[in-house]
Formats: sequence, structure tokens, C-alpha cells
Amino acid sequence: MDEMLLSKVRLSIVAELLAAEWVPFGELCEAACTTNGNLGSHLAKLLSSGYIEEEKRFVGRRPQSRYRLTAKGRSAILRHVEALQELVEAASG
Repeated sequence: MDEMLLSKVRLSIVAELLAAEWVPFGELCEAACTTNGNLGSHLAKLLSSGYIEEEKRFVGRRPQSRYRLTAKGRSAILRHVEALQELVEAASG
């Protein structure tokens, strides 16, 4: 299993990004059910690991940060899910 994805918040972030091209900070905050500060901390860890990338831009006159999964992050979540499936199969068989 991937230690970076053992956190409920980081797993929620990656799961949300798995199904979308880019996701704004506010939407990730809602999906992860966490505070702005807590989300920012987890995003920083995912950014430093290379699992996600960030884009800062303006929408109208308001700044917006948005995020997407990298190829490394996509590979990591798929391996993580496979490891969890193997764990379940081993426990049930």
C-alpha cells in the first residue's frame, strides 16, 4: 500500500481528481470534508510527492487554484487499490 494514500483526506483528494481533468480548491475542500488549512497541508504533500499538479489562474477577477492528478499519481492510486483488493482477497480466502 502507498503510505501517501493512507490518509483519508489525501485519498479523498486523489479519488476526486481521478474522475476529473481539473478540480478547483473549493470543490476539493467540499469533497474531502475538511477545512481550507487542512486541505492546503495535504495538497502540499501530494504536490511534493509529484502525485498532483497545481495551476493558479484568475477566473474573472478572482484568483483560483485548481489541481489535477499526474501520471505518477494515477499509477499510485491504481497500485494502492490493487494492494487493497489483494488484502481483501487474502482475508476472505
